[in-house]
Amino acid sequence: MSNPEENEFLHGLEVEVEAEIDIAVSSHFEEVAGTPVTEWQFDPADAERYEVGLRGLLGAVEAVEDAERGHR
Repeated sequence: MSNPEENEFLHGLEVEVEAEIDIAVSSHFEEVAGTPVTEWQFDPADAERYEVGLRGLLGAVEAVEDAERGHR
């Protein structure tokens, strides 16, 4: 049986990761890549890696939540 505090934590983590993904997507890293390097506020490749990592984390959180639902 799963712990209610753990479920609450996972849900909160999911919400936070989704919010970070929204921020990462709004950075439009693909558009920045077309500008001169001297105008970059961030490296577009780093932004893309960050978004990929966030999506992987979100998938892991969702998998744990799904597994917890299966045990109920």
